[in-house]
Amino acid sequence: MRTVKPLVALAATFLVLAACASQKEPAEQVVSRVDSALSEFRADAEKYAAEELKSVDESVANLKKQLAKQDYGAVVQGGTPVLNAVNSLKDTVAQRKVDAEQMLAAATEEWNSLTAALPAQVDTLQKRVDQIAKTKKLPKGLDKAGFETAKTDFDNLKTQWTQAGADFAEGKAAEALRKARAVKASIADLATRLEAKLS
Repeated sequence: MRTVKPLVALAATFLVLAACASQKEPAEQVVSRVDSALSEFRADAEKYAAEELKSVDESVANLKKQLAKQDYGAVVQGGTPVLNAVNSLKDTVAQRKVDAEQMLAAATEEWNSLTAALPAQVDTLQKRVDQIAKTKKLPKGLDKAGFETAKTDFDNLKTQWTQAGADFAEGKAAEALRKARAVKASIADLATRLEAKLS
């Protein structure tokens, strides 16, 4: 009777070890699948869903910790929710990428329209400023101090337009567009103050 209990305990130990061993390969496959699925779109995820990616990365890291501890059952059990999270993130990234591309297309169209019109208007304002400076004949309602302010505003406008062009060239379409819209509004305001006729 005394030898039965140790044998039963030993058998139970072997069963546990066998169960663990049988789950090792599936657990490794789970982690490999998750890693592979995530690596396919990681670069886009970093760009379009950085916060969500951080959360998924934490879940993957936990899976790997469990694998390192040889807690294969926990890895197999937890693998499906993590893989589902990866797939959900993939869908989110794909949608945000499409949205970003559509926004960029719209921004580019508006930018092209502005770049077709604003340079000529800036040139018209420059000629008007030069004309007033030369003739000393100020527009109605504008004194000398007001004209100096208008010239400063015009210089700022030109600087902002140059910065907008640089932003667009660097791929910062939204920032470029924001500045270009401000330039457009400033041009209209200065044209009124300086009595300039824009084409």
